[in-house]
Amino acid sequence: MQSLEFQEEITVFADVIIPVAIPNLYTYRVPREYATSICVGARVIVQFGKTKVVTAVVAKLHNKPPEKYQAKYVLELLDDAPLVTPQQIDLFHWISEYYMCTVGEVLNVALPSGLKISSLSKVQFNPEFSYPDLLTEREREIIEELKKHQSLNYDELARFAEVKNVYHIIKSLIQKKAVIVFEEVREKYSPKILKKVRLTSFYEDESYLKILLGELEKKPQQLDVLLHYLRYVPVLRSPELNNKGLEKSALTKAEVSDSAIKTLVKNGILEQFEVVVSRFEEDLDFVEAPTPTLSSSQEKAFSEIMNSFQEKDTTLLHGITGSGKTEVYIKLIEQVLESGSQVLYLLPEIALTTQIVVRLRKVFGDKMGIYHSRFSDNERVEVWKGVVSGKFSFVIGVRSAVFLPFDNLGLIIVDEEHETSYKQFDPAPRYHARDVAVVIAHRQKAKVLLGSATPSIESFYNAQTNRYGFVEMTERFGSTQLPDIELIDVKVARKQKMVKGDFSDLMLDRVRLNLEKKEQTIFFQNRRGYSPYIQCEDCDTIASCNNCDVSLTYHYNGQELRCHYCGHHEPMPRTCQACGSVKLRTRGYGTEKIEEELQILFPSAKIARMDLDTTRTKTAFQTLINEVESGGVDMLVGTQMVAKGLDFEKVSLVCVFDADRMIHFPDFRSAERAFQLLTQVAGRAGRRGTQGKVLIQTNNPSQKILKQIIENDYVGLYKDEIKEREDFQYPPFTRLIQITVKHIDQPIAEKAAEELANKLAEKLSKQRVLGPEKPLVERIRNQFLFEVMIKLEKTLNLKAAKAFIAEEVMNLRLSKDFKGISVVVDVDCG
Repeated sequence: MQSLEFQEEITVFADVIIPVAIPNLYTYRVPREYATSICVGARVIVQFGKTKVVTAVVAKLHNKPPEKYQAKYVLELLDDAPLVTPQQIDLFHWISEYYMCTVGEVLNVALPSGLKISSLSKVQFNPEFSYPDLLTEREREIIEELKKHQSLNYDELARFAEVKNVYHIIKSLIQKKAVIVFEEVREKYSPKILKKVRLTSFYEDESYLKILLGELEKKPQQLDVLLHYLRYVPVLRSPELNNKGLEKSALTKAEVSDSAIKTLVKNGILEQFEVVVSRFEEDLDFVEAPTPTLSSSQEKAFSEIMNSFQEKDTTLLHGITGSGKTEVYIKLIEQVLESGSQVLYLLPEIALTTQIVVRLRKVFGDKMGIYHSRFSDNERVEVWKGVVSGKFSFVIGVRSAVFLPFDNLGLIIVDEEHETSYKQFDPAPRYHARDVAVVIAHRQKAKVLLGSATPSIESFYNAQTNRYGFVEMTERFGSTQLPDIELIDVKVARKQKMVKGDFSDLMLDRVRLNLEKKEQTIFFQNRRGYSPYIQCEDCDTIASCNNCDVSLTYHYNGQELRCHYCGHHEPMPRTCQACGSVKLRTRGYGTEKIEEELQILFPSAKIARMDLDTTRTKTAFQTLINEVESGGVDMLVGTQMVAKGLDFEKVSLVCVFDADRMIHFPDFRSAERAFQLLTQVAGRAGRRGTQGKVLIQTNNPSQKILKQIIENDYVGLYKDEIKEREDFQYPPFTRLIQITVKHIDQPIAEKAAEELANKLAEKLSKQRVLGPEKPLVERIRNQFLFEVMIKLEKTLNLKAAKAFIAEEVMNLRLSKDFKGISVVVDVDCG
């Protein structure tokens, strides 16, 4: 009886989250050796399907076998303690339900790829094989090679066989049962290991060391190595330093003989060892600084935030550009960390983290982790594990940092909360990090501070309706004035022939004056590349992408045309592909072209560019920011990256090249976004005691929104926007769900979208279901797109409505008439 009870206890099944787009958890049998050590939140390796081997996370343990299928065994247990917290697993389920995707898709985005295993097919000789006469000469050679090694992967066999495609040979050997193919599973994460050397402790004695130096006089290369080591490590004065040793690379960089190092190790004079180090240790070369002293207005804001947190879980801090919000954040963070809780500080852009991290690290040192996509897989894994172990109680990161395994959060700061970068558009889950942060904080009983000079209409509405607390900072730090904004009527300037290229003479004169004063200028144009399109002067044909209904952008650096939607690129044509004419002209301005023209107009000026093309590498942002801060750049040309909270002391002039394109973008949020972007970029000017200057080129200076920007009248913008949104039932009065139907055949895509819209309208009503409509870009990656927009009032049962929508989307996908249809659901779109 006891043995039966024992058997009952250890017969455990695990429901796991698999990082693929399947709607359900999948059940596996737990092998006896893992039965007592497996836990919820641990990673396991499982086989899914016939051949796929994946890393899954245990979501539930129980004793009930699945009814519909035979449970396979867990192949391997990777963790003896949870690497994913119960709070995270609950959050993954909430995100999948709210954003209408699968929990597997959430896990796939949440878990850094360094925590997922890689699977590698390997081949080994089958010891039971006994029919060598069946083999060809090439196959015999491969079998002999396999016998020499325990196993080889496909690439190694291909190199040995000197063929590009070795698969047909392996297939033949499998059929003859001469080889066994298996999956070698490896964890991607590997710790950083430093190779070091140190002097054997025997020679820490001065007398023995003198004897050694005398003996090595006849061996100059070995003596050279030893003297270099003693120069770095004063053994006699500090024996403890000898125990820590010296990086081997420090000696090799000193150009001493590598063979001499090996000889000293072999003879027991030096000993070689390895240490595991954090990848962030190299960044810890900082000078500690005290918490900044707050000004009276900052102190007032801090007190008001603390008071607001007594009543509200979320508070909106509306502080004008340059008001010193970061200093207030630092004091809040310090207070929460002292209480023993964790802090998450979210920023919308990697560009921002590089500058703010330097300031925060001076105060918080190695308690702070940094988490964003430009870090390597291994670096992100170290932050993840650092949060689990308690090494990092404070993390600064971009939107993906909301998935980190916090279990004791006290505060989440969402800086520049209005930014669209917080919204993930592709792939699923299409979540908004600001909104997810509010949910996390509610679940962990933490507080959320949303900070912005130009809040989103939704957040400001929540503050105005008393759902959020509200604090204002209306003074710039150090009493610096807001920049003086001047509009330039480009239409009038052209008539008066006061334009060079697309630069007004007034703008160029101000830039020239700025150069003479040795002050810096920012040029803002929210379009990268050299030119948005090229056009034939004879037949008017515009070069367009073969896969998408968009023009190809010309990039001067690389002399190629690129599609910014699908990544297609091709060489710049010499002649028109339609009529053969050589009269190809670039049209419009991207950052690359502005940079080139400025260099022609100001040949002695040092000009740099900040956009996606120049900041692809991990260190590119920091290098560029250091150049600007040190005065090595006179003009910085950039896209919206330059608008996001960067703080440059010598920037006194900001030039907005083309404001109209932003203002007239066909979207209900265009006025809000234009105000935010132009106000934010204007705020980069004059942040150290002197008033900055902002020049905005426009074809219509009388537009109301430009007047609001000049007067910094956010409240006026809000009143206009909130009335219009209430009249037309847009957020914050409704929730928007956008459904995009895609297919390579346009009529099928249109018909499927129409059927879906009709089915939804039958139950939800035609007032709530809009479309289908063609989007601005009708075809992407050879698929035609049709959009259905659903508006749901806040009072509606959202959960029931989503369940109905999900059911109809599933029915569409299962329909025989619409094979190959792809459907994307985006909750809280835009």
